[in-house]
Amino acid sequence: MDFLRPAGWSEALEAKANHPDATPIAGGTDVMVELNFDHRRPETLLDLTRIEQLREWSRTERNGVPTVRIGAAVPYARLIEELGTTLPGLAMAARTVGSPQIRNRGTLGGNLASASPAGDGHPPLLASDAEVELESVRGSRTLALADFFTGVKRTAMAPDELIAAVHVPEGTGPQQFSKIGTRNAMVIAVCTFAVALHPRRRGVGTGLGSAAPTPRSATEAEEFLAGALAEDDQWDNPRPLPDSVTEHFGELVARAAAPIDDVRGTAGYRTHALHVLARRTLSWAWNEYRSGTELSGRQRCA
Repeated sequence: MDFLRPAGWSEALEAKANHPDATPIAGGTDVMVELNFDHRRPETLLDLTRIEQLREWSRTERNGVPTVRIGAAVPYARLIEELGTTLPGLAMAARTVGSPQIRNRGTLGGNLASASPAGDGHPPLLASDAEVELESVRGSRTLALADFFTGVKRTAMAPDELIAAVHVPEGTGPQQFSKIGTRNAMVIAVCTFAVALHPRRRGVGTGLGSAAPTPRSATEAEEFLAGALAEDDQWDNPRPLPDSVTEHFGELVARAAAPIDDVRGTAGYRTHALHVLARRTLSWAWNEYRSGTELSGRQRCA
C-alpha cells in the first residue's frame, strides 16, 4: 500500500489527480475500521491531516444568506463546542457520534465521503439546505447535498475530486435531531430524523437517515407543514399545532422513506419509528419557536 502525505491543499489535489483511486484519510474513523476488518484494501492512502485549511471554519454569505463554511477536516467535537448555537441541529447529531475519542477525530467531510445511509451528520445538513464544496486541479464546484448522494456509499464526486468544505446556512429558527439505536451511544443508527424551521423564508427542512439507499428529505412533508403554518398565520402568531397537523406530518415523513430489513431493524419498524420521531421533533421545535416568539413579543412591549 502506498502512503501519500501532501503538505498543502494544492499538493493534495495534484496527488488525487495522479492517483484517482487513492482513498483520502483524515480522522480515519471509517477507513481504519474497514482496514482492520479487511473489508477494504486500497492501493493508496492520501493523508490529509497536514492541511491546515481543512481544519478551519468561517462565517460567510451565500446569495445573501449568512452561512458557515466548515472545512472538511473539522472534527465533531469542535462542531459541538464552537457551532452549537449557530448550527444546533448539526451539533445535536454530532453529540450522538461514537465516543469522545471518535468525536475528537471523526470529521464531517469523512462522514460525507463515506456516504453511508446511516451517517448521523447527513439529516441535519439536508434540513438546513447545506451544500458540498468539491475541488480538483480542474477547479471547484458546489453541489446541493441532496444531489451529492447517488446510492449506497456512492456520491457524485469525480475520481479526481476532494471535499474541501461544507456550506451550511445559519439557523434562523429551532432545529431538532433524533436517533434510534440499540443503545444511547456508540451505535449505528436504526433510523434518524432532523427537522429545521426557517421562519424568515417561511419554510421547513427535513432529513431522514438510515431509511433509504441514500439520506433524503421528506419534501412532501416540508411543503405540507409550511403551507399549514402559512394558512393559519402560525409564523407570526404561533399557537399549539393541531394534532391533525403533527400526525399528517409524521405520515408524510414515513411515506418518504424506503427502508430495508437488516440486522438493526425491520423496514416496518423503521417506518413506524420515523412517524414517531417526526411528530416528536416537530413538537419540540414548534414549542421552542412559540416560546421564543412570545419572549420576543414581551421584550418589544417592555
